[in-house]
Amino acid sequence: MHPEYEAVIGLEVHTQLATQSKIFCACKARLIEGDSVSEEAVNRNTCPVCAGHPGTLPVLNKKAVEYAIRTGIATHCTVNFKSVFSRKNYFYPDLPKGYQISQFDLPICENGWIQIDTKDGDRKKIQIQRIHMEEDAGKNVHMDNFSLVNLNRAGVPLIEIVTAPDMRTPEEAGAYLRALYAIVTYLGVCDGNLQEGNFRCDANVSVMKKGSKEFGTRAEVKNVNSFRFVEKAIEYEITRQIELLESGEKVKQETRGYDPNKNITVSLRSKEDAHDYRYFPEPDLLPLAIEQSWIDEIKKTLPELPDQKRLKYINEFSLSSYDAKVLTSSKTLALFFEKSMSLLVEKKQEVRAAAKCASNLLCGEVSRLLNEQSIDINQSKLTAEHISDLVPLILDQTVSSTGAKTALLSAWNSGEPIPSIVEKEGLKQVSDLSSLEPVIDQILKNNPNQVEQFKAGKEKLLGFFVGQVMKETQGKANPSLLQEAILKKLKN
Repeated sequence: MHPEYEAVIGLEVHTQLATQSKIFCACKARLIEGDSVSEEAVNRNTCPVCAGHPGTLPVLNKKAVEYAIRTGIATHCTVNFKSVFSRKNYFYPDLPKGYQISQFDLPICENGWIQIDTKDGDRKKIQIQRIHMEEDAGKNVHMDNFSLVNLNRAGVPLIEIVTAPDMRTPEEAGAYLRALYAIVTYLGVCDGNLQEGNFRCDANVSVMKKGSKEFGTRAEVKNVNSFRFVEKAIEYEITRQIELLESGEKVKQETRGYDPNKNITVSLRSKEDAHDYRYFPEPDLLPLAIEQSWIDEIKKTLPELPDQKRLKYINEFSLSSYDAKVLTSSKTLALFFEKSMSLLVEKKQEVRAAAKCASNLLCGEVSRLLNEQSIDINQSKLTAEHISDLVPLILDQTVSSTGAKTALLSAWNSGEPIPSIVEKEGLKQVSDLSSLEPVIDQILKNNPNQVEQFKAGKEKLLGFFVGQVMKETQGKANPSLLQEAILKKLKN
């Protein structure tokens, strides 16, 4: 970034609520038996209400309201006792009524916050201005010379979570999105399927001279559904706006789209202001009245959230802050880790050593495989039993770190039990000195110059001898035992 400028970033996150039915009718809203989005089921999950037929009346889904309240409580918002639905008027082919039922000046939740970790290791609060409820639009499918409309998604309940312009870097925006994603998936209010658009983001980006008190003109980057793409889109947009200002041009207030293939943002339309939508209260829905007793009841049902789990992992298992953060970044990964630990405790393993070893596997090789294949751990063949079987073998040095990595990868690919993999692939370390000594003697005999250099004080050559024996034993020799044995022979 140009040293004279700083970015100002605010995010609007559309979170699709995981209710069984839509927000204002009884049509299916979720991926039930795959028929809400599959090619064969286009427009099947529709009725006169969500298809926008004249004369139909909306009926509010209570579960959607409950999920909005759960999210508000978990993000430290004030839940308003009164909120109002409004009509947001605009035309688009996938919006059959010609307006969207949303909330405007009286949203369901306001004035909350989420804490994120910055790259400096600090904790920063990102203010949440509001959470409001609304219905999703349908989906346009663009062909060569025409477009098709699928209304299965029309009327699916959304909450839009709007931050203050508190973020200053793409990395902070990414950290906020990951933290929010973890919260809504831990709560169970969102399925979290990024590919299906369950959790998508609009980024408002502007730049200003450092020290300025006046924000620059913002551009909105619309509907980005990947954490990495949001960061890249914001990074590009910051550079684009700075280059415009430096060349004497002005930044236009507009809506832009992100093209991940070219890593650029492109202009879509001029940015509307609130008055352009002609908001007015929805005449077919009464104001939403929420009682404190219901808020208190919902609060009691909240699960353990990511920050709470993170502190628990640090305190109970002596894990580093980084490891605890990685393990709690996904609800499924956290539950996988906890199941592994439960099995390890049953096997009488020392808790903190086992936790560190399991964490190393999950935060290292397993996370790499998950990211590489863009899947959730529940979609893999790996199980908690694999981890609980492998950890004791690592701790008692039955397998080396290389052998453990090989066994883990084999379990990942095949789902086969760890003991049979270790046996079949011969991954057990050789810890029998009587079988290692002839190999050590031969290596020392074959390398007399290195032996003399070691005796002359070049002790770094110990690593060379260890490496040669490991090569000869195909990596099966116990490294610590091997090092001790070689050192003893060299000094004698």
